[in-house]
Amino acid sequence: MDSKIMTVTLAVKNKAEALEFYTKKLGFEKKTDFHYPDGTRWVTVRPGGQDVDLALWQPGSPDPSGMSRNWRAGQGLPIVLSVDNCQETCNELKSKGVEFRQEVHEVPYGVVAFICDLDGNLFEIFQAKAPQG
Repeated sequence: MDSKIMTVTLAVKNKAEALEFYTKKLGFEKKTDFHYPDGTRWVTVRPGGQDVDLALWQPGSPDPSGMSRNWRAGQGLPIVLSVDNCQETCNELKSKGVEFRQEVHEVPYGVVAFICDLDGNLFEIFQAKAPQG
């Protein structure tokens, strides 16, 4: 199969507030903001220079397939964001009021911290360990 991941859906309680969080606090860019005739809003964001979007899905939005009826904000597994310097990135995020679930700490494979968005969706800020030479 020749494919690539295009979009990851993330359940949020309020699309407008989530959009502000992701663009203002995390520095993501708004990729899509489309209003359907039925009032449904399709919003996606992505970290700069990436090809994968996060679709901000508000439970209760119209869903012809019905598959989203059990989706809940803050119930997914962490999304990992790779950075060059975990401590520096986390200092910047703290200055913007981002909530931390776990502060910066070393693990055998690098340096990590865990943050969450307004709805409790979890993100791991990850800095890979330098190769041993």
